[in-house]
Amino acid sequence: MAAEVMFTGRVIRVEREDVVLANGRTITIEAVRHRGSVVILAQPSPDTVILIRQYRPVIGRWIWELPAGSLDPGEAPDAAVVRECEEETGQSPQRVTLLASWYPTPGFCDEIMHFYRCESLVPPTGPVHQDEDEQIEPAVVTLDTLAEMIRDGRVADIKTVVGLQLLRPVSATGAPAPV
Repeated sequence: MAAEVMFTGRVIRVEREDVVLANGRTITIEAVRHRGSVVILAQPSPDTVILIRQYRPVIGRWIWELPAGSLDPGEAPDAAVVRECEEETGQSPQRVTLLASWYPTPGFCDEIMHFYRCESLVPPTGPVHQDEDEQIEPAVVTLDTLAEMIRDGRVADIKTVVGLQLLRPVSATGAPAPV
């Protein structure tokens, strides 16, 4: 049976479909389909990162977080990260490095988040577009300050917690430094 589209929105599509599991059992699932996204670890210097303060209507509060954004239809992550970095931080990265790609909620959503380090930041050469639903306040913070913000709850999203772990120096044992 083909997937039944339950809802199509600006960012997601919700489908219901029957799938056959490895054990042969057939189940019905609801799946949120998403084009994917990029998470921006914009670093003006090796010990700092740009965060944005943004109002998130879904949770009804302002939070500090790493800049991020959805891929446009047909857009490659390498292009999206440059566009989103300019839109959300006001800076254009001259060097972009893919650090990791992970599924944040694979139990119900196929979104994949691509985490990029953005360095050698300069002002963009042309006008920067910002989405009409975004209210963004960027700020440069040290990695130590970011760790403190995670501990005290000013940062409340998992992509930012994961992003910090990607930027923290690795200890002698090979484990990321604790937050």
